[in-house]
Amino acid sequence: MQHIHDCCPDSPKNHNRRHWLRTSLGLGVAAAAGLSVIPATTAAVSLTQAQRDAMTPDQVIDMLQQGNARFRSGKMQSHDFLAQKRATATGQYPAAVILSCIDSRAPGEIIFDTGIGDAFGARIAGNIATPDLIGSMEFACAVAGAKLVLVLGHTGCGAIAGAINGVKLGNLTGLLQQIEPAVKATTYDGERTGSNRAFVDAVARQNVQLTVDVIRQNSAILAGLEKDGKIKMIGAMYDLSNGEVAFLH
Repeated sequence: MQHIHDCCPDSPKNHNRRHWLRTSLGLGVAAAAGLSVIPATTAAVSLTQAQRDAMTPDQVIDMLQQGNARFRSGKMQSHDFLAQKRATATGQYPAAVILSCIDSRAPGEIIFDTGIGDAFGARIAGNIATPDLIGSMEFACAVAGAKLVLVLGHTGCGAIAGAINGVKLGNLTGLLQQIEPAVKATTYDGERTGSNRAFVDAVARQNVQLTVDVIRQNSAILAGLEKDGKIKMIGAMYDLSNGEVAFLH
C-alpha cells in the first residue's frame, strides 16, 4: 500500500499516448475519451496518475461504456500486458472499483476492455457487499483515488437462483441469505422460482440496486465521498447473451 502515490515510469508508450491525447482531444477531455479511443498503432497502456485524477466519475462511466462497446464489436484495444505490468510495478491509479459476481462468464476486465492498473476488481458470488468488501472499496476510493464504485450483476446468475430456491450448502448458505431481501423486494407476477430465468434476472437487477444501497448505508466514508461529488456509486447488469452492460442510473 505504501507505493500507491508513487509515479509510474514514464515509458515511451505513455509519452506517445499523452501526446495523442493532447493533440487529438484537447486537455479538457483527454483523460476520459483518450482511454477508450486509442489509435490502432498505439498499444493501450495503464492509467497514469495525471490521467486518472483528471477524470470525473461520469467520465469513468463513459470509459467503461465505450470499453464494453468495443468488447461487443470485437474491436478491443491491443493491450501490452507486459508494458502494463512494468508501468504499474511501483504504483497504481485505478479509476474504478468493480464489485461483481465470481461467474466465469462475466470477467469485468474483459467485458470493459480495461488493462492492468485501470480498475480494482472485487468478486463474490451474487455480487453482495460484505463488511470486508466494503472496507476494500473504502481503500480503493479514499486511499487509492478511484472515482467510481460499480456493482455489476449479470443475467443467468446461479447465486441468485440458489437464493430463490433456498439452497443450503455449507458456508454458501449464509451468503445466499444475504440475497433473500432482493428476492422478497422483487415485484413479479409470473413463476417465482429459480428455474424461471426472467424472474432470476429480475431479482439479480433488484439485488444490484439493493447492494448499492447497502454500501451507502454501511460506509460513511463512501457516502461522504459521493455526497461531495468525488465518486459515484451505481449498479449495472451484464447480459450473458449479447455482452451488453446496462448501467442502472
